[in-house]
Amino acid sequence: MGLTSRFLMNTAQRAIKDGLLAAALSGGTMAVGSKKDSGSAVAAVNAPAHLVHGEESLQREDVSAKHTLVGAAVHTASAMLWAGLYETLQARRRRRTFTGAVVDAAGVAALAAVVDLKLVPERLTPGFQHRMSDKSLLMVYGSFALGLALGGLQRMQDAPTVSDLK
Repeated sequence: MGLTSRFLMNTAQRAIKDGLLAAALSGGTMAVGSKKDSGSAVAAVNAPAHLVHGEESLQREDVSAKHTLVGAAVHTASAMLWAGLYETLQARRRRRTFTGAVVDAAGVAALAAVVDLKLVPERLTPGFQHRMSDKSLLMVYGSFALGLALGGLQRMQDAPTVSDLK
């Protein structure tokens, strides 16, 4: 496997790990906020399933494979996609630092919030914004940023950068 292939594979593996951590932290925060705001811890977790199952998922407050598992899977896949951008930004740095990891994570989380809540058509939004207060949404995206940063910092010394390709 060539240097470029190894670099891309390593970056993809890191994005998956970072995305899983970010999804777990933001998903847990989502459940707490959802319980506080709507009375059901799974209401916001179910909501992303509206991409597959339509409006019904936005109203569900009980645990079900159809809504809860699909909603969690959609949330996790989205987190891994955004983690790919995060890892790409990290790889473009000459060297990885604590500050860079935090700044990049905050930037990606802010971009994700703007795209999720303002730019995409309603049908493509995460849906959980309908079940949570603005304060809880801020906590979800903040915990998402924390998950990205923690994931990036875990293996900072071993992480490749673009300069490794030269």
